[in-house]
Amino acid sequence: MNWKTEWKKLAVIAGVFLAFFYLPVGNVRFDNAIMEALYLAKWYAQEHVLLCLIPAFFIAGAIAVFVSQGSVMKYLGAKANKVLAYGVAAVSGTILAVCSCTVLPLFAGIYKMGAGLGPACAFLYSGPAINVLAIVMTARVLGVELGIARAVGAVLFSVVIGVLMHLIFHKEEAEKAALQMAMPEEELKRPLWQNALYFASMVGILVFANWGRPDSAEGLWASIYGVKWFVTSGFAVALGVMLVCWFEVAWWKVVLTALPTVGLAVAFPEQPLVAFAAGVIGLSAFTSTDKGESGEWFTSSWGFTKQIMPLLLIGVLVAGALLGRVGHEGLIPSEWVSAAVGGNSLLSNFCASFAGAFMYFATLTEVPILQGLINNGMGKGPALALLLAGPALSLPNMLVIRNVLGTKKTIVFVSLVIIMATISGVIFGAVFAG
Repeated sequence: MNWKTEWKKLAVIAGVFLAFFYLPVGNVRFDNAIMEALYLAKWYAQEHVLLCLIPAFFIAGAIAVFVSQGSVMKYLGAKANKVLAYGVAAVSGTILAVCSCTVLPLFAGIYKMGAGLGPACAFLYSGPAINVLAIVMTARVLGVELGIARAVGAVLFSVVIGVLMHLIFHKEEAEKAALQMAMPEEELKRPLWQNALYFASMVGILVFANWGRPDSAEGLWASIYGVKWFVTSGFAVALGVMLVCWFEVAWWKVVLTALPTVGLAVAFPEQPLVAFAAGVIGLSAFTSTDKGESGEWFTSSWGFTKQIMPLLLIGVLVAGALLGRVGHEGLIPSEWVSAAVGGNSLLSNFCASFAGAFMYFATLTEVPILQGLINNGMGKGPALALLLAGPALSLPNMLVIRNVLGTKKTIVFVSLVIIMATISGVIFGAVFAG
């Protein structure tokens, strides 16, 4: 008998026993934290999984199957033109408007296909950070100077963080580039413009299905919100036509998916999620049973789902238990956070960026949260620090990044975001003091 191994097993059993023995069930804060974890997980499942993550998984799967590795390496690879690579990655958020979790499947997809670490990390940061609607809302609610600082800071951050990640791990990137140079040129199955339209249809579904209700009932954003489901349906129809015409999917499969989807949309006009779910189920059904490219598409999408979803769920539960939802308490009292981010000191800026990095912000929710913190004494510098660190990172996000990049690269990436957000907050707070 190996006593060393047995003692380890005994230690684990004893640890689990003691944890349950001293479990503070009945303590108001502990019980409330458990409920907050479940409430946040429920909200996340209702608001983000179906509309955000599932389309993102399908897009990531499509990147892995339909985008040639040569194309990814040409524009985002380790040997790609740096200005083009970082430029594309840095402005991607203006198109996607996704949260820190929804960007993960897309990031995993391009990184798996050979994107350089620098451009991939720039894309990872910019996806949720450079959101046009969020920046406009920030300027309107929190002030023009904060909105402009957020926009400029997010673009610069994505490029600087990407470049620093490339430089820090330069040796690995050089080896990756050498391997990519030795790879043969892939033969394209269809023209670039067809693939571009195919991806545009899926991105359109992702963007417009998640278009949030603006504060004002008038204006451009409100007008788009009023027709969001019609626009989403238009992109879905275009996707179906392209699958039949260019990807050799049987037309009757697409029709069998479309009929119940349209029927449910007409029967339940006030509950568009019902029709959306039917469309997702139909798409999954006919792609999963196909033996050709669409079958590979589903298999790849399912692979990303298995890799990412469990970690996101664990992260959401932990984040909910520690910090609670907006306006609700978790294990960490909200007063601690409010007290830590008051004024414009280096410590308050660091606390704001550190707390923001671990909190989960759905798209646009960071603005009302910050409004409440500012009303409770938060300085302008910490406000910007939280805006630059919060939307791009979260505890669930970190768990998945670690699974894709590894522990060392994840720690460096998160540290760079926190440090740069802190420095930006200190500078901004000093310039706009008072």
